[in-house]
Amino acid sequence: MKLFAIFIAGLVAAISAAFAEAPDEAALRAEVRGKGWIVFSARSEQGDYDIFKMRPDGSALANLTQTPGFNEIYPLFSRDGKQILFRRVPCDRAIDSNAYGVQGVGVIARSDGSQAVVLGGELEYPWASWSPDGTQLLCMAPKGFSIVDLATKKVVRTFPRKSFKQQPTWSPDGRWLVGVANWPDSNWSITRMDLASGEVTAVNKNDCCTPDWFPDSQNVIFSWRVPGQRLNNGYGWTQLWRNTVDGKNPQLVYAENGRHCYGGHVSPDGKYVLFTGNAQEDGDPAHAGAPMALMRLGDAPVIGGADADLRQKYPAAKAGPVLKLPVGWEPCWRQGE
Repeated sequence: MKLFAIFIAGLVAAISAAFAEAPDEAALRAEVRGKGWIVFSARSEQGDYDIFKMRPDGSALANLTQTPGFNEIYPLFSRDGKQILFRRVPCDRAIDSNAYGVQGVGVIARSDGSQAVVLGGELEYPWASWSPDGTQLLCMAPKGFSIVDLATKKVVRTFPRKSFKQQPTWSPDGRWLVGVANWPDSNWSITRMDLASGEVTAVNKNDCCTPDWFPDSQNVIFSWRVPGQRLNNGYGWTQLWRNTVDGKNPQLVYAENGRHCYGGHVSPDGKYVLFTGNAQEDGDPAHAGAPMALMRLGDAPVIGGADADLRQKYPAAKAGPVLKLPVGWEPCWRQGE
């Protein structure tokens, strides 16, 4: 019996060690704990999507919406962090991973989820994103872009949609928008538009999505299924990349064979990046979303796992640290207490 007890104690210790957080990951968790808040969509205990809020280390998790009859998705903090913009979709409708910014109705609430106000009817304010000062929304409908004044709900400007198809986001400096577009020679490209002239330029071409801005408005984070991959039946795996707005400096941020990485969002201080990833495409909103992760941009590029093919292709890549966070979808990060 004594030997059996020793065996069990050793087994428990081994299991605990296997699942214990590495010291460098624990240090990263402590480092980011007080650096603002993250909002994201996730399944509630009732099975619907709600908007959740937590610290970047995963602590202080709270459900902000709690509406069992609806799915709340696609939360976006205003740049000052005081408000949240999201979509509310009836639970009997499946979340479309390529049209979630159009589904249901738009809602604005305070950063704690209180004082929620529905903006309009079904399909109105499509793909809405905040202006830098939080007084306007940039929207994208099939007929083109529009800028809406929130105080009056009036459209103050319209302009052609050109090749854009989804996920437009207004730059922090107010000069640009970036989104996913199709070009004559490529599909699913990250594209920038000059809001003054309407000129469009490619940031990164072919099989890209979920772009977002760095705080300096000079760099963009995005997902890219790099061509020429052999794995996953030749389809490959979607990786997290960054590029300058002129498209001249693409750099790998994170890659892991066996995991599609989406929803990259850079911290307000520009030092960290948050993303999701699992074996399903588009962050898997039809099911439960995907495990979220956080890493230092200064540690990039990082390769997840011990994949020899990726490590040969990116010999300078590191193994981490990468902070493991709860399952979620389309996370967004803001600064402040």
